[in-house]
Amino acid sequence: MFGKRVYVCSKCDHQLFTSRSKYEHSSPWPAFTETIHEDSVSKQQTRPRAYKVHCGKCGNGLGHEFMNDGPGKGMSRF
Repeated sequence: MFGKRVYVCSKCDHQLFTSRSKYEHSSPWPAFTETIHEDSVSKQQTRPRAYKVHCGKCGNGLGHEFMNDGPGKGMSRF
């Protein structure tokens, strides 16, 4: 049996997400409900319910966080 997997930044190997927060979404990219640590990513608001997300260590672009778009009520989707 496998333990939880850790997803890291492709540029600096900074830990970002775990397999426990990963879920299936209709987009072709992996989707997560939360980061490993609060400082794993940095965010810049782009729309009322959307943030551009970067690696908290090197600033590599990671995509977006969409508020209230996750699998449960009030959950985010990274």
